[in-house]
Amino acid sequence: MAQFEAFAPDVETNGAAVSSMVEAMGEFKQMALNILEEHGIVAPEEGTWHSQQAWLDAFKEIAEAMGSVTVKMIGKEIPEVVQWPPDIDTVEKSLASIDVAYHMNHRGGDIGHYAFEKTGEQSCKMVCDNPYPCDFDMGIIEATARKFSSEGVHLGIRHETSEQCRKKGDDVCTYLISW
Repeated sequence: MAQFEAFAPDVETNGAAVSSMVEAMGEFKQMALNILEEHGIVAPEEGTWHSQQAWLDAFKEIAEAMGSVTVKMIGKEIPEVVQWPPDIDTVEKSLASIDVAYHMNHRGGDIGHYAFEKTGEQSCKMVCDNPYPCDFDMGIIEATARKFSSEGVHLGIRHETSEQCRKKGDDVCTYLISW
């Protein structure tokens, strides 16, 4: 599936994740709220659930208006607002738990996955098979690793574009991460 196309029609997203878009927009918060409202999403917050496709439609509109840097910033907000499994205290555990957190914050059908594969002592590969944009996933991965890393840890993330890429209409994106 390409970006911005829900895998199933009844999937819903936790309002906390949706509200991260608003927070990441800074001085353009009202624009984000207006676009969300145009797509039927009013007052997204923790504990509310919203159509994933409506959110993806609003997200696409914002991405087209604001660009990839803003999309990545929205992704960076996600780890701060969503529910996480307990006992996450390292970069490796945090990256391995992204898929669990993803499923904790969506419901109602197939949503795809964030597949974690350890490739070395301090490296891994993440294959993202979901309807969200590449830059959003890059922001989530980076902010998750930073949130759970020790001070002074150098983080490297590379979008493996020689593999498939959702920006090109492929089903997945692959990221190589080191810390």
